[in-house]
Amino acid sequence: MSHVPPSSTPTASVEAPRLTALDSVHRTLGATMTDFAGWDMPLRYGSERDEHNAVRTKAGLFDLSHMGEITVSGPAAGALLDYALVGNIGAVAVGRARYTMICQEDGGILDDLIVYRLGDDEYMVVANASNARTVLDALTARSAGFDADVRDDRDAYALLAVQGPESPGILKSLTDADLDGLKYYAGLPGTVAGVPALIARTGYTGEDGFELFVEPRYAEQLWQALTEAGEGVGLVPCGLSCRDTLRLEAGMPLYGNELSPALTPFDAGLGRVVKFEKTSNGGDFVGRAALATAAELAAASPPRKLVGLIAEGRRVPRSGYQVVAGDAVVGEVTSGAPSPTLGKPIAMAYVDAAHAEPGTTGVGVDIRGSHEPYEVVALPFYKRQK
Repeated sequence: MSHVPPSSTPTASVEAPRLTALDSVHRTLGATMTDFAGWDMPLRYGSERDEHNAVRTKAGLFDLSHMGEITVSGPAAGALLDYALVGNIGAVAVGRARYTMICQEDGGILDDLIVYRLGDDEYMVVANASNARTVLDALTARSAGFDADVRDDRDAYALLAVQGPESPGILKSLTDADLDGLKYYAGLPGTVAGVPALIARTGYTGEDGFELFVEPRYAEQLWQALTEAGEGVGLVPCGLSCRDTLRLEAGMPLYGNELSPALTPFDAGLGRVVKFEKTSNGGDFVGRAALATAAELAAASPPRKLVGLIAEGRRVPRSGYQVVAGDAVVGEVTSGAPSPTLGKPIAMAYVDAAHAEPGTTGVGVDIRGSHEPYEVVALPFYKRQK
């Protein structure tokens, strides 16, 4: 084998980030952009704290077009999804949505998903941007033998979200769809500002709000209409940074932090999404045997538990920091940030069962060699008033 001098070693080509249909809008608004899961996305437009507080008290407008939409259709679409995912998807009513997961044979989590049932034989699976290709490939592979079609619709949609207590009023001014009758985790087709849309009452902020799936060519028109409709009630454009602090306060897991292939849904405290009782396919689904074992282990000897931590001081914990009790390491932080709502640093962490009860004393986080005291609390940190 000939030796190739370092100077002549070919460099790997780096793909440019993908742009959403709203890219020019973000730049006109002066957004700070960042590469996220291969997409150029707005991190913030001004103060992330102000954006966060706007969603908690008024309304925020998000571009979520990086999410991955996959359409599953055909006579056996429900049976395929029952086999491929851990949830009882075939039992979801038309017009409703379900939070679920797709797992490996060993029970490890490949991604967490929202599945919308659009019709008797049609579903839309929404995957996280970083896992969209993985989910698409897994669903395609698992569709063998089913009378169902798996279609990559990642380029067919732009996704806008309006979140916060003022969001129903903002949207009502632009649509005649029955928003009052639209339940949480439900969706209906309609028009918003003249734009055909799937209107879903879902979100990732802990607030009431809506996600609007539209053709990319309509994205700017809809963004502008929502902006104008929200001017009088404090709506502001919001980036990914405040979306992260909002979901953290709401105790919502983030793939790559709280969820990973190394964890089963039972390890993550989300065993409730696994439905062993589903009847299609004879009750069989990918990962069933491993997940049944994980369920038994969790019941007999609880694994590390996902808890909330609130700082007594001002130092902010970050993902990967050790949770300690005395000289012992009892867990690991998965997400941490200053909480605008609580006014203190907060974190989610997996900790040993012996230190997971709310109010447990003597627990701290090792922040650069200093053991900072933290209070153990139940999740979520924040829950909106109905």
